[in-house]
Amino acid sequence: MHIMDLVDNSIAARASRVHICIREDYIQDRLHIRIEDNGIGMDRETLQLVRNPFFTTKQKKTVGLGLSLFAQAARESGGSLTVESRPGSGTTIQADFGLHHPDRKPMGNLEKTLYTLQASHPEIEFSFDYEVVPMEGENETQT
Repeated sequence: MHIMDLVDNSIAARASRVHICIREDYIQDRLHIRIEDNGIGMDRETLQLVRNPFFTTKQKKTVGLGLSLFAQAARESGGSLTVESRPGSGTTIQADFGLHHPDRKPMGNLEKTLYTLQASHPEIEFSFDYEVVPMEGENETQT
């Protein structure tokens, strides 16, 4: 649901392209999730406020929990979240999670999430990468 919520933010920021990249790294025991868009981006002041759950740029909402809950989920599993954005240049959100950390939330059904996003927003160009970096001696899988 975090991915769906963050992509909704990209769409609200008038993105026409959204790239989602997920990487399971068994060597470093990390799960990396990156969402990049070509939306309107954020100025420095907005970028400083986006982690505040009581900040939103959406007209009919009074809270903006999506990014703050995603950041909390990353921290709870020993990870972190970064947000890079500039006006007119889009936004990149990257979160790292402890892959096997007991407090890491399950991924959920990625196939249904991606299908729902594409079906709901056919005007958006979505791309998706999923990579697995296995332990040494195992076969590498990349989708």
